[in-house]
Order: sequence, then structure tokens, then C-alpha cells
Amino acid sequence: MRLFEYETKKILTTNGVPVPKNEVVESAAEIKIAGPSVLKVQIPSGGRKKAGGVLFASDGKDAADKAASLLGKEIKGYKVKKVLVEEQLKIKSEYFMAITYDSARKLPVVIFSCEGGIDIEELAVKSPEKIVRRDINTAEGLHEHQMREVAAKAGVESKDILKVGGILFKLLNIFFKYDATLAEINPLVKTEGGDFFAVDGHMELDDDALYRQKSLIESLGKREESKGKAQTEFEKRAAEIDELDHRGVAGRMIEFDGNLGLLIGGGGASLTAFDAIRKHGGKPANYCEIGGNPSVFKVKELVKLILSRKGIDKIAVIMNVVSNTRVDLVARGVVKGVIESGKNPADAITVFRIPGAWEDEGFRILKKHGVQYCDRTVSIDEAAQIAVQKSK
Repeated sequence: MRLFEYETKKILTTNGVPVPKNEVVESAAEIKIAGPSVLKVQIPSGGRKKAGGVLFASDGKDAADKAASLLGKEIKGYKVKKVLVEEQLKIKSEYFMAITYDSARKLPVVIFSCEGGIDIEELAVKSPEKIVRRDINTAEGLHEHQMREVAAKAGVESKDILKVGGILFKLLNIFFKYDATLAEINPLVKTEGGDFFAVDGHMELDDDALYRQKSLIESLGKREESKGKAQTEFEKRAAEIDELDHRGVAGRMIEFDGNLGLLIGGGGASLTAFDAIRKHGGKPANYCEIGGNPSVFKVKELVKLILSRKGIDKIAVIMNVVSNTRVDLVARGVVKGVIESGKNPADAITVFRIPGAWEDEGFRILKKHGVQYCDRTVSIDEAAQIAVQKSK
């Protein structure tokens, strides 16, 4: 379950992490903050600022006007129903901190940087030395001094290590207390007056542990069964494509903010491919399982849908060895979808890695159009690396 920013900040406040003075409004008339403020749409998606969902106001009247322009607007496929209005701060420095799970190593990890307010994944590629990671051994217990060590290693000023380390320790406890899969503050800011505030926060809770969080769910006004975000128009269209033809599965789609479209094999192989793309620095635009021998039409329409999104010019097709899916049908559908999208298959398809039934026929189709394809001698991880390199 992904929480809205204002819900995350309620949890932070309850657990002693300071946040700026704020109010959540559903109409412009509700705004009470009279001074300079920041208005942020409350939708379950990142990249709000780039999408025009974060505005700055000089006073209460300006805030009301801008809130009115945001409420009811559709941003990233979501209709804006609530806006978080927050007082502006005079910021001296910013930090990034997060607790999440390392899916490859099967343990929680602390991630911290003295460069907050930016895309941490971009920073990891450009300046990995500016990010400090620390694995959490839950068997040894949790200690605040460990979080101070993380802050010191990252380069936090000595006079601020106690405060920053203390907030990081509180975030760590929040992560475990609420069965989170992610607890993030980005940025934590230090004001010119020397105070610290969580300016933005993001939390995701483990769906399988929600039964232990009934009181939290009730306090946030949520229902336990409301585990996922509402479908975007993109996801709804994918489901419609899947329903148009009973043959195979090609529509279990989840939309993300990346730039590389994905068609990946169902089950564990799809997760492996998705994680491998991210590991090599790629940004998936979607998660999409295909399998069960989908028709050429179904694959073609799905590819056209993916490439219709703004900023998505390339696609990777990666699956495990298949026996119940014909490689040639998938290849034909992918190539047709790319061509009908007005793109060159050799440029748009970064890699095609589906070994198995009818692979020779499928590879002949791909070779004809100049598409790079891989057989079973190339691992899913290697194929993902090729896709990421060609998508940049």
C-alpha cells in the first residue's frame, strides 16, 4: 500500500520527526496559511513537480488561486482531489534518507546522502560515492549510534550529526513499526535557523502485513482492502487489450515513471528482468507480464500502447526459456507494433531475449528488421544490461 505524502507526514509527526506547518485541502476556501507556501497535489505517483503538480505561492490569496487551478486537474493519470499546502522554509542544506529492502540480498538497508531533493537513482549513476549504504542486521538489534555513523560517513557537519542521526534512527523505527517496504524522506532540510524538517516523505507498506496495521489504516481513513493505487488510463487500456483476445496473457500492466518500455516474462522471470534493468541503471516505464502464447494482435497492440506514452521511444523484450509461447508470434507482434507506432524496429527494440519454442523462426523475423536478439546463452541479467546501454 502506497501512502500519500500527507499520510506519511502524519506518521512522521506522530513518531517525533518534525515537518513544516501544513494543511490538506479539498477546496481553495479551506486554506489558512497566510504566508509564502508550497502547494503539492496528493496523488500516488512520483515526478509531481515535473508534471506541474507542485506550485509556489507568495501569500494566502495566491495559494487559493493556485489550489483552485490544481484541484480537479488530471496529473499523471490521476484526478487531483487533495492538495497539501505547506509553509515555505528558508533552506540551508538538504539530505536524502531512506530505509528499504535490498531484494537481492534479502535484508533491510539504510541509504543516505548529503545531496537531497534530487533523484537518488540518477545520483547513484553519476556520483555513487555521494551515497552511503548500511545493511541492517535485525538479529543484532537497532542502535542510534549506527545511524550517527552513517551521517558522519556521508559528510554531515559534526555539529549536526546527533540531530540527523537521530531523525534517521526514528525513520528506521518507523520502517519496522509499520511493516514498511519503503520509508523515505527527500529532502530532510536544515533551515537557516538551524532547525530540521522533513519537507517530503514517501512510505509504502507491505500488503501482506496490513492485518497488523488496522489501527493505522483506520486513523488514515483507509480500508485494508485498498492495497493498490487506482488504475491509470494506461493500465486500463492494457487490461482492455488483454480482454479483446482470450489467447495468452498480455496486459498485466503497471505504469512507472521511467523511459524504457518493457515486455517481460511472467512470474519470477519478469521480476528478475525488472530488477536487472534497475540494477544496471535503467528506468522502467512499466511492468508488464506476457505469456501463455498471446496472439500477434495482442502483442502488437500492447507494444503500440507502451510506445504511445510521451518520452517512451524504446522497448526491451525479455523472457525466460518458453515452451508454451511461440517466439515467432511474439517477435512478429513486437515488430508490427513498433512499425505501426512509426518507429524503426532496429532502433526502438533495444533487445529481444526470448529463447524457446519456434525461436529460429522468430529470430529470422528479428534479423530481417535489424533487431538485436539473444538466445539462451545470454542471461536475463546480460540482456537487461544490453537494453539499458542502448536506451541511454
